[in-house]
Formats: sequence, structure tokens, C-alpha cells
Amino acid sequence: MIFTLSVVGVARTLLWIVAIYFIIKILSRIFAPILLRYAAKKVEKKFGQQFNQQRQQSEQKEGETIIDKMPSDSTSSNKNVGEYIDYEEID
Repeated sequence: MIFTLSVVGVARTLLWIVAIYFIIKILSRIFAPILLRYAAKKVEKKFGQQFNQQRQQSEQKEGETIIDKMPSDSTSSNKNVGEYIDYEEID
């Protein structure tokens, strides 16, 4: 089937494109602040939870030392590290 291009069809298509553009523009002005407010509340809630968690952890006894992870046995050294050479810098 072969379609022919008509002036009325092109004008109608351009009119729909312009109408959709303006509808999206108007709706974005209405709904963008609502969406941003919702996102800001979610971020604020998450930040508050993290802040409270951090504050609860820091309310431990003053001077108390907490070790989360025991260090690996670093007292044993590897004897096969190579040869150490002293050097002088030559001008």
C-alpha cells in the first residue's frame, strides 16, 4: 500500500506534536514540585535514620575502645622479601 503525503496530514501531525509538547510542559510544572518534595522527604528520612544510628553508636561509654576487626598476625615477617641494598645519590 502506498501512502501519499498531504498538507492536511502533515499539519495534523505537527499540531499533535505541538499539543503533546505543551501538555507535557504544563503537567511537568504541576507534578515536578510534588515529585521533588516526595524525593526530598525520602532522602531526609534516610538521612535521619543514619544520623540516629550513628548517634546511638557514639553514645557508648567514654574512653571505651571498640575493635570491629582483629588485625591479622602481622608480627610474623616474611623472610623471602628480597635483598635490601643501601644506595647513595650521585650528583
